Amino acid sequence: MPEANGMAVFDDVIDNSRNALVSEAMDAGRIPIGYTCSFVPEVLLSVGKLFPLRLRAPGVEGTELSDIYLPPIICSYCRSLLECGMNGHYDFLGGWVLNFSCQHMNRLSDVVKNVVKPPFVHVLDALHTCTEHTIAWMVDELRELAEKLSNHFDVTINDDALESAIADHNRFVSAMQKIGALRKLEHPPLTGADFQKIMTASLAAPKDLLLGRLLNEHIDSLQARQGVDGYRARLMVLGGAMDDPRYIEIVEEMGGLVVGDHFCTGSVPGLNPISDESLDPLERIARHTMAKPCPRMLDSIDARLGSVKQTIEEHQVDGVIIQQLKFCDSMTYYGMAMAEYLREAGIPVLRLDREYRLSGEGQLRTRVQAFIESMGK
Repeated sequence: MPEANGMAVFDDVIDNSRNALVSEAMDAGRIPIGYTCSFVPEVLLSVGKLFPLRLRAPGVEGTELSDIYLPPIICSYCRSLLECGMNGHYDFLGGWVLNFSCQHMNRLSDVVKNVVKPPFVHVLDALHTCTEHTIAWMVDELRELAEKLSNHFDVTINDDALESAIADHNRFVSAMQKIGALRKLEHPPLTGADFQKIMTASLAAPKDLLLGRLLNEHIDSLQARQGVDGYRARLMVLGGAMDDPRYIEIVEEMGGLVVGDHFCTGSVPGLNPISDESLDPLERIARHTMAKPCPRMLDSIDARLGSVKQTIEEHQVDGVIIQQLKFCDSMTYYGMAMAEYLREAGIPVLRLDREYRLSGEGQLRTRVQAFIESMGK
């Protein structure tokens, strides 16, 4: 169970795709389904004996195999996933569910289907605006996915099963929101890297096992931990998906304390509950998915700006780091608009391009240190 700092217990979950919790679930007859994007609803992959795993590439050392099929202008996340798929890293999965998130992911989907050839593969077509028409489209997309999952894996996906999965999702979100709220304190009992470790672990293991074995005990241990002190600036990180807490650790080693985030593998929109309105569960899942403030969406920039400003105020943020994977077209537009908005509001901003695999640590340290000093901290 947790060591002195309460965080080492999550390392195995993060560092190994087939970690102890995944193996335990598989030994019990459960089937892991890999997915690539938060617009693939986890809750739909959490029915019956299925459980979702966000596709990551921990420890990837290069992309020599995937570079044969994907050009270098494709982001390193997509190339890293394909590398893992081609070298057998994800052979234990029951299937892959991908999404047409962007042109890079579209290309990855084609190659996965024709080169990796998982035993089950489905590509979800989530549109790029949130209207009543696109929500109706998403309901149809989810219904098709549910039918394919049901037929291929012999699982019952009906309203009762979906309601149960929604309740489990909201229960996990509630637990994580309690931890996230602690970051608003002047001296929170956990660092930003600590929080990101928990969030990343929740993407890499069955959430019910994580909640039952690790998270509940960790919530209790946080109450007794001494608050973080000695930091120079309270920072917020936003941008593209990030599943390596080491990036946050480096920022904090330079004197920053990451108290807020806006990216899909973090708290916003990762910790949004699914509505309990009296609607069809598939429609509720579709509305929850399409309302996510993601850079891929073409009509939600104002909502994202407002959400970011609210987080800055609630968490008393001194400055914002906007990070993005190189060659990410969606994040390029989003990052420019967000940086301009924040600077006009008098909020210091640092923009960082990065690769999926952690590299250039020295340059990252230098830029973060200079950013904190530029704020007079």
